Amino acid sequence: MKQKEDFLKHLAQTTEHPILLEIDSAKGIYIKDKDGKAYMDMISGIAVNSLGHGNSRINEALKRQIDKHLHVMVYGEFIQESQLLLSKNLRKLLPSQLDGLYIVNSGAEAIEAAIKLCKAYTGRKNILSFSGAYHGSTNGALSISSNKKRKENFEPLLPNIEFIKLNNFNDLDLISNQIAGVFLETIQGDAGVQIPTYCFMKALREKCSKTGTLLILDEIQCGLGRTGSNFAFEHFDIIPDILTLGKALGGGLPIGALVTSQKVLKTFSNNPELGHITTFGGHPLNAAAAAEFCAILNEEIDLTEVERLGHLLEKEIKQHSSIIQSRRKGMLFAFDMSSSDQVTRVVENCLKNGLILFWFLSHPNSFRLAPPLNITESEVMKAAKIIRNAIQESI
Repeated sequence: MKQKEDFLKHLAQTTEHPILLEIDSAKGIYIKDKDGKAYMDMISGIAVNSLGHGNSRINEALKRQIDKHLHVMVYGEFIQESQLLLSKNLRKLLPSQLDGLYIVNSGAEAIEAAIKLCKAYTGRKNILSFSGAYHGSTNGALSISSNKKRKENFEPLLPNIEFIKLNNFNDLDLISNQIAGVFLETIQGDAGVQIPTYCFMKALREKCSKTGTLLILDEIQCGLGRTGSNFAFEHFDIIPDILTLGKALGGGLPIGALVTSQKVLKTFSNNPELGHITTFGGHPLNAAAAAEFCAILNEEIDLTEVERLGHLLEKEIKQHSSIIQSRRKGMLFAFDMSSSDQVTRVVENCLKNGLILFWFLSHPNSFRLAPPLNITESEVMKAAKIIRNAIQESI
């Protein structure tokens, strides 16, 4: 009780109804509370713990780095092994054109950097984003996010931003030689796992190339194996000009990354000099964890199995008659129900029965799943049974 009192009295609250689990430990797919009760973590800390909790390889990488050094200098001045190893291991997963890496502290900071970079590189001031977009809660990231209710108290935000609609080919006509960049979550997460069509993404890429507009794909949530490929853009046979990463990249530690060509990235060093700076970006401990995560993704994660088990989990859950519709790519799921109240009951019932799932900020009639990529088939079946029972209890 004392911990809950201190939490509510002395730590910032993001809502008036936090979950208030008192966490004791976490391992694999399970989180344990102070009473010893285990919960299946079927959201991976919102797509962060993609290898589950307490991965032994990441833990060993952290221990090795702690024995060497922690922070030594602001990003970009000293040569540090962990940063170079992250660059090497991440580039093994990427197309060769994306050979430049700027390591930052979070996904939102990667978005902030991308907003600056597309303007500086093109010399243009206007940006397009998409209806349904969510890119983070910092000032610039909010500016290119579309949920008006979540933005209005913080206005004025950045100017010269317009929103177009996903899969609307006519809206692509708004991409012109006045547009610095087009920002898109390759799979829109907060909007309820909205998936663009193959033809739309090819047309978007073509229009950006034709007008000299940079295409910035936000894969902070949907990248790094989450959709059953290393990166979600691979499903559409395109390559972005800039890619933003975060969440899963750190293996449980805070990190973000802006990935582009070294040609574009050099803009930050000379237009102007010190065009983007960060004290803790590329922190050696976080970079070591991220480097190991990328190695594990490359060496141990079977992405065909991610897709197979994702399909199985979707099939097992959507067979319940209360599921109106489902959307999925790999291990990223949205399940639509009749009301936000029913979704809340499902979330609460799952928690009571030892499973964690969550809702969406901007798609309240749906619940979300993003389990660890290395979940087993038996864990999938166990989770599906708990979720179906929770749905039944919500009726």
